[in-house]
Amino acid sequence: MSTIFDLRISVQPEHIDVLGHVNNVMYVQWMQDVAAAHIETLGLGLAQYLELKHAMVAVEHYVQYRKAALEGEEVILRTWLDDINALYSFRQYAFYREKDQSVLFLGKTKWACIEIATGRPKRMSPSFIQAYQPISTDLNPLDFSVLYEQV
Repeated sequence: MSTIFDLRISVQPEHIDVLGHVNNVMYVQWMQDVAAAHIETLGLGLAQYLELKHAMVAVEHYVQYRKAALEGEEVILRTWLDDINALYSFRQYAFYREKDQSVLFLGKTKWACIEIATGRPKRMSPSFIQAYQPISTDLNPLDFSVLYEQV
């Protein structure tokens, strides 16, 4: 069973757009960053992808911007896996400001398993299926009073 994973970041000047808040494309980058950090802790990161000759790639994103993040603020990037089948895993995200627990961003990604050499869809190997299990239904990923910080 997978876990909820938190990554703490500090908003840097390069994250800010001309309107003075975090640029919307940064949130998509952060989705990638926190997903990559999470899979490393699950024991199935880039090195394992290359060894197994298949990988997960994003095929669909859903994003919802809720509130602006500003330079210097501490933000928690939270992610968890919520579903899986033979070809796809489904990951969710909630990015929030720690000081007031305000939700800044919600997102979802549908990830497909592919063969690295060809880019073609491939059924997930048992190691992928074992690592990418959804979180327990007992956990509430939107309960920000609990930190699952790993990095």
